[in-house]
Amino acid sequence: MTPYDWFIQQYAHVTSVRALPPPPSVTAQEAGGELRLRPAVTAAALFTATRVVGLAVLAVAARAHGDHPIALLGRSWDSLWYVRIAAHGYGLTEHPEPGVVHNDLAFFPLYPALVRAVRLVTPLGGGAAALVVAWLAAAAAACGIYAVGARLHGRTVGTALAVLWGLLPHSIVLSMGYSEPVLTAFAAWSLYALCAGHWVRAGALAALAGLSRPNGFAVAAAVLVTAAVTAWRARGRVSHRLWTGAALAPLGWTAYVLWAGHRTGHPLRGYFRLQRLWGSRFDFGIGALRFVKHLLLNREAFLFFGALVIVSAGLLLYALLVLEGAPLPLVVYGGVLLVVACGGSGFFQCKPRFLLPAFPLLLPLARALVRTARARPWHAAAVACALAGLSYAYGAYLLVITHTPL
Repeated sequence: MTPYDWFIQQYAHVTSVRALPPPPSVTAQEAGGELRLRPAVTAAALFTATRVVGLAVLAVAARAHGDHPIALLGRSWDSLWYVRIAAHGYGLTEHPEPGVVHNDLAFFPLYPALVRAVRLVTPLGGGAAALVVAWLAAAAAACGIYAVGARLHGRTVGTALAVLWGLLPHSIVLSMGYSEPVLTAFAAWSLYALCAGHWVRAGALAALAGLSRPNGFAVAAAVLVTAAVTAWRARGRVSHRLWTGAALAPLGWTAYVLWAGHRTGHPLRGYFRLQRLWGSRFDFGIGALRFVKHLLLNREAFLFFGALVIVSAGLLLYALLVLEGAPLPLVVYGGVLLVVACGGSGFFQCKPRFLLPAFPLLLPLARALVRTARARPWHAAAVACALAGLSYAYGAYLLVITHTPL
């Protein structure tokens, strides 16, 4: 037995993770049938309602501090870079301080390309177009998140999963001109296609996810690992669609990384050098641990302690996801996003934003909330209201008070 065979057997035995499971806990109509449009639209509408209320709270807070809420949402930090790329293409380099070089090639191209397309067909300006793309992508992501949850555990859990995603402490980013909603939309629908056994569709969506953000390769990793496990279990006797989907999945991310590296003169390492010049690099968590030690020994802004708590909660939820025997694609996708967020150094306050696409981590919480709602509805309502209050207050704090890049 090879080490690879031993690892697969032990992992499946310990966690009961299924590669492409028909979930036994829901009916065939809910789990194995085609996705129904009306429940998905309802889930997206509930998600949108949570974000509209959050925007109303932000607007009140912004006005009280003399800020314009639309400007905060559409032209803050990374949003400015995306809007510039959409308007003028790549080619901007800034030197904010000695030894630090900010090159716009660090930003992946799909989101600014969509913003540019909206500008071409509408009279909207750059910031407004960026918000339209982000808001539509967030709604599409909510539908995809519902679809994944409903396929695995039924419609109620799917709806709870989408709503919880809209009530995360950092969910204000889903209403900003950022690329996280675009990545999550392609990731959710790719994972749904993967769980349904649609390999080519999953691979094509994974390729688009890879063009959205640097951590978008997590979707390709989910497709590749699931394909490898499926082929191993079938002793290689699988459809050509599996191999096609696996070949498609990493193309988007790989193509942009190589193209950006070529623009810098170093095709293989150029993109990663750009990230290091921004102050971001992967060091297996050494920099993050040093910063946590600094936090515990010194007084720092509440923003950093909030980031530490959110990332710690993400690690706990991931452990619960694995122990509950979640399907392999979700385990791989969530795990890769956690590794990238925890293993990277620099921009510690941004780590919760990097975890926003990791919606599978919310599955244990969504299932627990549904069980509570069935047994004690008022308790579940109280939990939901508490989460909403925390999300809205923390979102307003992030944008209006901290003035720190997210």
